[in-house]
Amino acid sequence: MPCQSVSPASSPRRPGAGPATAFLLVPLVVGCSAWTPWTSSDKAARNAELYGPTANQRIKALQEEAKRVHGEDDTRRVEFTRGLVDRMLGEHDARVRCEILAVAGGFDTASAVAICRGALQDPDDRVRMKACDVWRDRGGAEAVQMLANRYRADRELDVRLTAVRMLGELRDEAAIPVLAEALENPDPAVQYRAVAALKRVSGRDLGNDVNAWREWAANPARDDTWSIAEAFRRLF
Repeated sequence: MPCQSVSPASSPRRPGAGPATAFLLVPLVVGCSAWTPWTSSDKAARNAELYGPTANQRIKALQEEAKRVHGEDDTRRVEFTRGLVDRMLGEHDARVRCEILAVAGGFDTASAVAICRGALQDPDDRVRMKACDVWRDRGGAEAVQMLANRYRADRELDVRLTAVRMLGELRDEAAIPVLAEALENPDPAVQYRAVAALKRVSGRDLGNDVNAWREWAANPARDDTWSIAEAFRRLF
């Protein structure tokens, strides 16, 4: 029903109904029949126009674009990943940088590899941990080197633990030396993660005895040393 105005002549003037009260009545009298609340999509579009896309919107757009580019030719892939470098450098939200990194990890261009390398030194530890995940997925000798360097250099324990875990998931014997270093770390959490990683890399189970793993890692080629011990562990 359309709003009805109130005639000042037909309504008795109440005490205190001065200009301030009249100001409060304006929204009820003027144009309220034309007022329509914004829908959520209208509000999102308006906010995007004023402030730019939100982080979630940027992530969704990136995922959709990456999906299209995967089906295009090499020239387009190179162009797209070059653009990812600019996005990575200009993006202030760590969540979006993580997504840019994840997308880059699915490409083999020089720009994509540069993003994966640089992300290991990102100021946000969430991005550095995501970079460890990406290098695990990429695999190869460079992945072992990148993850080893991150374990040795990072100041955040969570990042170092992630690097050790990903070294184990690579199942590459080239990771044994850095995992042996991790066994010497005084933090029990690092030692435990190193033992778990060595189990994956070696395919052996020497239990959780750090000293046993230290001795094995010192000479992994000496296979017969632990054959009897392993047999007993598997039996009991």
